[in-house]
Amino acid sequence: MAMAMCMLLGCHSAFAHTIPRKPFISAPKTTPSTEGTLTPDGETDNAQEKAALLKSSSYNGLKRDEEKAFASTPLPIPGDSFSRGAAEEPASTARQKGLLPNSWHDFINQDGFFGDPWGARTWLSDHGITVGGRYFSDSAGNPFGGKSRAARYADEEALSIDFDLKKLAGLEFNAGVLHFLTLARQGAGLGNTLPVINSPMEIYGAGETMRLGRLSWEMHWNHYVQTEFGEINTENDFEQSSTYWGANLYCQFQNNGICGMPQSIAMNSGYGFYPTAHPGAWVKFFPAGNDHYLVQFGVYSVDPTISGVRNGWKMNLHGATGTFLPFQLGWHQGGEDDYSGPLQTNVKVGGYWDTSEVKNVYGQMGTYGIPPSAAEGAPLTKVRGRFGGWFQFDRMLQRDEADPHRGTAFFGSFTWGDPRTAIAPYYMTAGLTRKGTFASRPDDTISLGMKVLWANPKVTHWIQHLQRSGRGAGLYAPHSEEAIELNYGYRPARWLLLRPGLQYLWNPGAIKRYKDAMLIDLETAIAF
Repeated sequence: MAMAMCMLLGCHSAFAHTIPRKPFISAPKTTPSTEGTLTPDGETDNAQEKAALLKSSSYNGLKRDEEKAFASTPLPIPGDSFSRGAAEEPASTARQKGLLPNSWHDFINQDGFFGDPWGARTWLSDHGITVGGRYFSDSAGNPFGGKSRAARYADEEALSIDFDLKKLAGLEFNAGVLHFLTLARQGAGLGNTLPVINSPMEIYGAGETMRLGRLSWEMHWNHYVQTEFGEINTENDFEQSSTYWGANLYCQFQNNGICGMPQSIAMNSGYGFYPTAHPGAWVKFFPAGNDHYLVQFGVYSVDPTISGVRNGWKMNLHGATGTFLPFQLGWHQGGEDDYSGPLQTNVKVGGYWDTSEVKNVYGQMGTYGIPPSAAEGAPLTKVRGRFGGWFQFDRMLQRDEADPHRGTAFFGSFTWGDPRTAIAPYYMTAGLTRKGTFASRPDDTISLGMKVLWANPKVTHWIQHLQRSGRGAGLYAPHSEEAIELNYGYRPARWLLLRPGLQYLWNPGAIKRYKDAMLIDLETAIAF
């Protein structure tokens, strides 16, 4: 039923997620209106004009660029169209008259492949139902380096339906948004054949099956408090990427060590990552009544089995080993969108406590390809209560004066994990994205990013001890794994992404056993 509805209506990539704390409307006019006056915030006191402004974004819904720093991000991977900017009119203001777009120009510039057939999506959006969908794929091969030569392909199809309960029920008050997301993954990954600690294909993993990605109720109570609870994942809201130009900044890369969050936190704790969904809840406090400051807390079930193929629709606590308790502080500065006003800057600092009982790092050495027999004689124990923290920074470095759709953004992060249990207690990422490669290609991107993973020195020292004592034959002491990626994001239409790239991997598997590997990759996405 859901998939049939998606195909009939033409799912697009809105994956819209919130009821705004303050309406996000077109930029204020520079001349007085004859039908109403403007408030200092740029809003009109004329009801009809205000309604027209609020609908100017067509079926794509109201996008909250103002929330780009701390908003929930249901899909932490790319493929959606860039937001248009506060004062920019939608590409086509004419109602779509039938199943097909009115013109080729409208087809290329609409936000989804199917557009707005017979105006159905606009009608649904006006009545509180936002439907979204997309196809996304990763392909990669290593012509040299690693354990063996190979090429792999994986893809994902996703369907999202958001219900604005105020509009849907005709209420006079804000009642929040009900989120539903389901997806299906299939294919194979290249990580095991190289092998590497972090997969070079971010769409692969978490069980190649159909699964529930989100089923939750999100509520913006006022300018100061927001909440969400249900089947969610931690990656949406803690140590998440900031949004630039309406897109996930970290996920301008295919390497899963960069997209969609610094991967070591998922390796070191019960952090729930996309596409899995866990019972959980969070609360966000905005002390100044805006996005300038954030204080955030969460609680999530820790379930090591959730990514299994048979657990795609698991919605209970059976098999849970503990509770993941994160907190995050944030500071944001910037204009209402990335096309006007001050340049965006974000800083986030956070930490977590995981109540699960797990083996210490000597019991997890298999991550580095070390056989269990190597742990004989090691101080192997169990630990209850893992902890860790992170620091994130991102900044829009510049915006072209001649064309505000073109600009450059930078990000960096550092993640730290409990040295008793962490596979990778130190982890760093950094990246640079240029949007608007040429004057004629304002939505194309070129991105350069890197990640560095440092192995737990306890494991390194233990394997070196075995080698010195003559018991380490065939063992390699792990040290670090580094990767760098360069890619070009080509957008021939707003709903289509083709992103070829190159990756270079140093010390695959964090050991000096295999030659450094070069990868040729391609990401494709179609937003419906």
